[in-house]
Parts: sequence; C-alpha cells; structure tokens
Amino acid sequence: MRYFLEFSYNGKHYHGWQNQPNAISVQEVLEKALSTLLRKKTEVVGAGRTDSGVHARQMFAHFDFKEEIDEGTLVYRLNSFLPPDICVKNIFKVKNDAHTRFDAVSRTYEYWITPQKNPFLTDFAYYLKYSLDIEKMNEVAKLLFEYDNFQCFSKSNTDVKTYLCKISQAHWKMEDEKFIFTITADRFLRNMVRAIVGTLLEVGFGKSSKQDVKKIIESKNRSKAGASVPAHGLYLTKVEYPDSILHNE
Repeated sequence: MRYFLEFSYNGKHYHGWQNQPNAISVQEVLEKALSTLLRKKTEVVGAGRTDSGVHARQMFAHFDFKEEIDEGTLVYRLNSFLPPDICVKNIFKVKNDAHTRFDAVSRTYEYWITPQKNPFLTDFAYYLKYSLDIEKMNEVAKLLFEYDNFQCFSKSNTDVKTYLCKISQAHWKMEDEKFIFTITADRFLRNMVRAIVGTLLEVGFGKSSKQDVKKIIESKNRSKAGASVPAHGLYLTKVEYPDSILHNE
C-alpha cells in the first residue's frame, strides 16, 4: 500500500532534500525515522528537490508499506522521533500508482526579503538594505506568463530533458515588514526561483528594464540573467494534487 506523507522543515542544517553521499539531507533523516518506527527499511520519494538551505512549509513524500498504518499514531511517533526542524503534519493512503513528484499539478514558492536587519529573520529572509521599486518589479514579473521556456533561469549543466514550465502566478507584496515574492508553476527547474528573484531585483534597483528581461528570457542563456539570491530566503509553500490520487475504500 502507498502512503503520502505531508511535512515541513527548516532547511538551515540540511544539504537539501535529496540524499547526498557525504552530507546530511532531509530525505535521509526522514527515511531513518520511518525505517526505525516501521521496523523495515523504508525509502521515500519526494515531490521535488530543494537545494541546500531552502525551507519547506509544505512538502510531500510517498512510501510503500505492506500493512495498514494507524496514520495518527505514526504522525505522533514520527514527530517524537524526528529533530525539531522537521515536522510531519499528515499521513494518508493513496492509490498504489500515485506519485508525489509526477502527480503534482502545481508548486508554489515564496522568497522573503527584509529591508531592515532583524535577528528573528536572519536565517529566514535575505537582508537587503537597498530600496526596491515593487510596482516596476510586479509589472515585469507579468512577462513570465508570456513564455514557457526558462532555460535562462536554470542551473547550468543539469540533466533536465525540457526547460518548459507553465507559470500561473508571480507577484511581489509587502507584508509584515518583508518583501515577499510568490510564484506558482506546474514545475520548476533547478535554481529557477532564486534566479528569477535575482533578475527582478535588478529591475527593482533600476538597473534593468522590461525590455532587458525579455531579452534575457529569449536568450535562453543563464549568464545573461541576474545572480541567484541566497537559499535561506526561499520556501516551498504549497504542492497541489488532483483528488484522483486518493485511495478509494
């Protein structure tokens, strides 16, 4: 039987989601906890990869287990067993062919920037003391809806088969003394959100125009886009699935 596990984590102490040969990952910690509590080696498959230092307010992974699980009890036991920076929110049964990565219909990220030094946001937002023109950044962000090839924002030398993504939401807002960029798409490329934010910041600084960003996207050249912003300001906030993945009793 296949189960989906919904969880969140503070990525500060992890080298991303995916297992690494010589570094600690969220996947490794979660697999060890599940394997211990279920008394069987248990591998999990995540909804996607987050890079080193990136946080997730909502993430999903799936695992298989041959017996019925008391979901509520396992959630409680996992949270007692896991470190404080990983929290399991829910476990539920799905169809045996449901897949956290391939069945996701959309993913949403937020990027946080604080314009003032704030000790409570040191690990959770990018401190940027320069003023930003949010109105202009939002105007240029609308360009993202006009394209589907985002090779210019992808990490170089990756093994992806396609650079096509459909972006459905991209906007900036000021909230609780933070600049928050929210972006939703059907899929994301490695480093894509951080590169988009870095490019839009150039617009906010008055160093780049709408026409410049059009040329960057159409160039399909990563070196033309802005620098990637630091990982600790990035959050995976939502992953959506169709109801058809749910297990029918």
